[in-house]
Amino acid sequence: MALVRWNPWQEMNTLQRQINRLFEEEMLPSTLIERSFAKVPAAELQETEEAIHLKLELPGMETKDLDVQVTEKAVYVSGERKSETKTEDKGLTKSEFHYGKFQRLIPLPTRIQNTNVTADYKDGILTLTLPKAEDEKNKVVKLNLESVG
Repeated sequence: MALVRWNPWQEMNTLQRQINRLFEEEMLPSTLIERSFAKVPAAELQETEEAIHLKLELPGMETKDLDVQVTEKAVYVSGERKSETKTEDKGLTKSEFHYGKFQRLIPLPTRIQNTNVTADYKDGILTLTLPKAEDEKNKVVKLNLESVG
């Protein structure tokens, strides 16, 4: 059996190469976010006896840049937030805003009447009122509570 001298700096060099590989040009976190993780609008869903109320957070969007489609079982929202480029000032600009296209499909807990949906867009919040289908209103499900065992 051959005796090998341990070099702790060799492990540090290996670790340094791995870290450098993570920060190569095409692997920057901001690039990864733009390529694979599309920013989707936050949603809030509230169900009442008569309807489902859906709110979507869409700051800085104009209604002409939004596409909303409603089926009996889901809401599909897509759009594009365009960047505003200003060339007046020279210097560095840092931005955490998300620009570009997005899409989101939100499944609904019950069937709705998609022909009677109402929408309101104010202060960057899209509010949809989705009335439930008549056969879904006051739907009572009887549970069989026979003794188990």
